[in-house]
Amino acid sequence: QVQLVESGGGLVQAGDSLRLSCAASGRTFNCIGMGWFRRAPGKERDLVAYMRWSDVRPYYVGSVKGRFTISRDNAKSTMYLQMNSLKPEDTAVYFCACAAGSSAVLSMTSSYNYWGQGTQVTVSS
Repeated sequence: QVQLVESGGGLVQAGDSLRLSCAASGRTFNCIGMGWFRRAPGKERDLVAYMRWSDVRPYYVGSVKGRFTISRDNAKSTMYLQMNSLKPEDTAVYFCACAAGSSAVLSMTSSYNYWGQGTQVTVSS
């Protein structure tokens, strides 16, 4: 089992920055990659960014590319999402997730086996 706990959400104004954290514990060596997702009010949960541990090149969805940065601190077993130039449309509950399958396709939500509880990000205009 892998336990994931997100933190760092809050209420900010458009143009501000936030850094989300995802602390992982348990059998984290099972994770071949991790991702950030978000669920806006009334919408489905969508992929925001992911990072495969064997590949230093992260992936970002087009709407956040250039504004968000995914990173990790192995010593702290923590993944981060630095969010700059926030927009009202970034308002959502943000989740981190771990993909444990060796052949996991990280662009697919169904590839993720473990999820955090989410942290709310609200961006006012």
